[in-house]
Amino acid sequence: MKKLLAVVLSMLMLCSMISFAAAEETQTITIWAWDENFNIAAMKKAAEIYQGLNPDVKVNFDIVPNSKEDVYKKLQTGLASGGKNLPDIVLIEDYSIYQYVNAYGKYFYPLNDKLDYSKFAPYKVAVMTFDGVVYGVPFDAGTVGTFYRLDLVEKAGFTAEDMMNITWDRFIEIGQAVEKATGVKMTVANGTNYSSLFRTMMQSAGSWYCDAEGNITIAENAVLKTAFETIKRMRDAGIINECPDDSTMAGSINDGTTATVVNAAWRVSTVKAEPAQEGLCRVANCPSLTGVEGATNYSNTGGSSWYVLNNGVENKDLVVDFLQQIYCGNPDFYSSILVNQGALATYLPAQESEAYETEDAFFGGQKVFGDFAAWTGNIPGVNYGYFVPEANTAVNTALYNYLQGAISVEDALKQAEEQVRNQLGLY
Repeated sequence: MKKLLAVVLSMLMLCSMISFAAAEETQTITIWAWDENFNIAAMKKAAEIYQGLNPDVKVNFDIVPNSKEDVYKKLQTGLASGGKNLPDIVLIEDYSIYQYVNAYGKYFYPLNDKLDYSKFAPYKVAVMTFDGVVYGVPFDAGTVGTFYRLDLVEKAGFTAEDMMNITWDRFIEIGQAVEKATGVKMTVANGTNYSSLFRTMMQSAGSWYCDAEGNITIAENAVLKTAFETIKRMRDAGIINECPDDSTMAGSINDGTTATVVNAAWRVSTVKAEPAQEGLCRVANCPSLTGVEGATNYSNTGGSSWYVLNNGVENKDLVVDFLQQIYCGNPDFYSSILVNQGALATYLPAQESEAYETEDAFFGGQKVFGDFAAWTGNIPGVNYGYFVPEANTAVNTALYNYLQGAISVEDALKQAEEQVRNQLGLY
């Protein structure tokens, strides 16, 4: 009986040791994101590659239901409750990251001494840098381009060269000629929400709603003032087809109601949704603001990045190694997500891969993603601050009042800043 008990105890101890060893060998990385077809699909490809190198690593995607709002709600709950139930990695939009780091900085893991940020687009690194500390790993770029119908532009007497490196004032002149020659409006905008357009104009000149320290700079913002005046000139010239919503706006180039759409690189798939236009379309860089110091033909709208969280797991070496191996050292990975998900990399060495050099027949043989990648490295960096949603609403309302002639541009900007300050309780 004693021998039998000893055997049983030995077997139990052995099973316990085997289970412990298995637990030690299997390491898990948990990731939160929100788009099965885009960012989650890209991260699943990253996990597949990494697991090929490290078979004992398991990657979990723990998001149900699958939406950005749900990710942010769970993230806010975890941060507010002392860092409980947080993932190892979370995706956060560039416009939203400051508010989280500003309020819950201790739960974000610094990476500036872990990764080589010199290989990423400078503007993207600036987004995730706070008091000299870098917290994120850059993901997709919202590099802006001017998608246009070359056939319509040529009917007005212009060439593809005439669309490159131009100012918004020149854009207006070409637009008036295009409409005269073809009856088609030059460009499109959401008639109730111009925020994408004036944000594009601001960042192209290295300006934003706040300064580098995060202080509100709306009322005295010379770049934003020029953006307001430029949009009014465009509207007064009659070159804008004002649509009721973003979805109508995005498809307007497909149905022939506008000659151009000025938007981010991820609009490539939208433009290519109309097969009948194959060979007719091209992409130029975005127009620049006239008379503004530091104005460029490069800008960004949207985009997001990956962040490592201090979630109670002391050893971050595995998470850092995963990001290092895939996002900071694997151009083939970026080629894959460019082809399959349309994710434009901010990792500069990826520009040298074959995928970025592919000629696209839809755009007349133009190396579209290669051009977008080259423009990405020239986008001015800005501090997005912690009040982008409030500023978007306030500035858009002020712009609407200005466009209706109800208020001067100076008073419109003051009105917008007052609204933001009231919402944030800064008076």
